[in-house]
Amino acid sequence: MSGRNPTPGASSNQQYEYLFKFISVGDSGVGKSCLLLRFTNNEYMPTETTIGIEFGSQVVRVQDKRVKLQIWDTAGQESFRSISRAYYRGAIGCLLVYDITRRDTFMHLMSWLDDVHQHGNDKVMTILVANKCDLEAKRQVTKEEGEAFAKKHGLLYLETSAKTGFQVEQAFLVLGTNIFNSLDLSRDVSQLSDADIKQLEQHGVKVGPRRPAVIVSRSVQSQQNNVSCCNI
Repeated sequence: MSGRNPTPGASSNQQYEYLFKFISVGDSGVGKSCLLLRFTNNEYMPTETTIGIEFGSQVVRVQDKRVKLQIWDTAGQESFRSISRAYYRGAIGCLLVYDITRRDTFMHLMSWLDDVHQHGNDKVMTILVANKCDLEAKRQVTKEEGEAFAKKHGLLYLETSAKTGFQVEQAFLVLGTNIFNSLDLSRDVSQLSDADIKQLEQHGVKVGPRRPAVIVSRSVQSQQNNVSCCNI
């Protein structure tokens, strides 16, 4: 297992009101690790195939709340699939990733989605991420096909490029924002009862330390553009 440090100003020990665990799933080579690195470090580095699990985190701002996104990048090879499934538990968000230049990765989406439904939280929200949209000349899966799959299965949808950074941040932030809104987390954390906290934990959301902190974080107010939202 390897970890990556978040960007300066968004370190993993920052204070936060809520913690969302995300998983990133899909075939090997679709760019899951590159998406994670782009979001947490704003870097692009073609990586070798993930062996086991990789991890990254980032503190963002949703409305007036600080939310820590804890992202677990699972290996896409079949030999590691049983290990990866163990990390589905407790996840409230899922990035289901395919490569628009490899049709086989699109055809395998249903298998990955079945895994998430079978082994994950019943409240998990999923965004379908069509990666490598910078390689338009090599496209094998149309945007319309991706949108149709998302609509059929009640998923959010975005096209991204980990290489250029196009809509990578939006993919994570829009997923986090939709989870935040669906669970009505706008209340002050200090007003939550023990029963409220327990219920949130059952849904895959942890309540963070309750002491104040001044941080630099990202805003999601302008991140809703160009998003297909099929289940809200």
